[in-house]
Amino acid sequence: MMDSTGSIPQIRKGKVFMPSRSRILIVTPEVTYLPEGISPDANGYSAKAGGLADVSAALISALYDLNCDVHVAIPDYRSIYGDDEPRHHLEVEKIRRRLHQKRIHFAADRVFLYKDGVYSGCSDKDLKVSLAFQREVINNIIPRVEPDIIHCNDWMTGLIPAMARRYEIPCLFTIHNIHTMTSTMAEIEDRGIDAAAFWKWLYFKHPPFNYEESRDTNRVDFLASGVFSAHYVNTVSPTFLREIVENRHPFVEPELQAELAHKWHAGCATGILNAPEPEFNPAVDEMVQFNYGPKNHRAQKKQNKIFLQNSVGLEINPDAPLFFWPSRLDPVQKGCALLAEIMYDIISRYWDTGIQIVSVADGAYQQHFHDIVNFHDLHQRISICCFNEQLSHQAFAASDFIFMPSSFEPCGLPQMIGGIYGSLPIVFDTGGLHDTVRQLDAEHSTGNGFIFNVHDAQGLNWAVDRAMDFFRLDPDEKEHQIRRIMTESVLEFNHSRCAESYLDLYEKMLQRPFLV
Repeated sequence: MMDSTGSIPQIRKGKVFMPSRSRILIVTPEVTYLPEGISPDANGYSAKAGGLADVSAALISALYDLNCDVHVAIPDYRSIYGDDEPRHHLEVEKIRRRLHQKRIHFAADRVFLYKDGVYSGCSDKDLKVSLAFQREVINNIIPRVEPDIIHCNDWMTGLIPAMARRYEIPCLFTIHNIHTMTSTMAEIEDRGIDAAAFWKWLYFKHPPFNYEESRDTNRVDFLASGVFSAHYVNTVSPTFLREIVENRHPFVEPELQAELAHKWHAGCATGILNAPEPEFNPAVDEMVQFNYGPKNHRAQKKQNKIFLQNSVGLEINPDAPLFFWPSRLDPVQKGCALLAEIMYDIISRYWDTGIQIVSVADGAYQQHFHDIVNFHDLHQRISICCFNEQLSHQAFAASDFIFMPSSFEPCGLPQMIGGIYGSLPIVFDTGGLHDTVRQLDAEHSTGNGFIFNVHDAQGLNWAVDRAMDFFRLDPDEKEHQIRRIMTESVLEFNHSRCAESYLDLYEKMLQRPFLV
């Protein structure tokens, strides 16, 4: 795609690409792992701050398994990659050179070398990392890869769609998190990015009069720029996208809301649900003490429950209804304050059933949970644990229900994982929870969880009552419903379906003419 001058020419109009044969460049600031076949020693590299890393890894792997010509651009976090197995410097360099010849393309800059995490929490430092990453992608990786399509992720890649728009390279911009950053063109250019070449496709805080007037003082919004200039935009659930378009979330910046609404009404925005990792399967999960599937879940989940109760100091009772809190204890989003308000009431009301609650999560609200347990001396009925991956997997396998009462949820994975493990989700009707959980109706063998529609403690209490109604069903009927839900969840929530949705979107983008 490069001409003799070394610049990136426009894609030839009328050329038809098939996504399975086209070269796809995925640009992501973080990734959990890379598929073994994509490049030698790829599994030694992991940089993760949140769900974006898992989603990127899953999509890359699924596209690779579908024989797509997929390439990956990631920052060269030298001190993060391979921490588990430190290598001699010369060996690392040899591996690095081999990787460059394949499909992994490291953005190199001194700012990446000695970071111990993807984000520092300091806006100035994170901005420098973002600009260094995007500079390398724009100036070096894209000309080297010559992609037919570019797939960018979140604010740290928000300038790249503007460059892609300038050269008519179809670009998808995926929003995983609505956090953004701003900078001036002067600062962007000072970091080696020729913003003047595509400044008209950037989103400024104030409408720009001309380049000179805007360069030094009119700040560029990275996330809004990605949405504004991308060929297509997607969020990680259809309902969360619709909620933003309908302006139902006051925390969403007006600029982002307006640009997403424009893309939506132009037919250039959609939602594609994430999917859990394949390792989240109780039949093969190495972190679960007693593996099981839909056909033998009844006995094995009881054994897992006893093991968990022993592990966290709860009363041993395989017949007790066990509720699991799997998400970070963030009172702003995750709804843990609702559970705190009714926790004692739930335990008291269903005391005779042996009801228990386990939380395996970190977060600001953890101390509130501890205070409730200590004040009422409920240590044999409620266990509050810091996050531990193995304990979390075991809790999915041991529990009957999971709490997911988020006030908003861009996608969410625990509610999907819960269904796969036969632990039924209790959710507020919002975002990705709306897209993945349907009200359980045992009489008609439909649904997979319990949904409440008013985000308050009374609503959550009502949903717990419905869950307990289900728990008291005839054991054979309950077993039949859980078997159905486990089977349906495995078929519905998987990476192949997610990757196929992205491939369909790539094809649509490659065939759609550019809109000015």
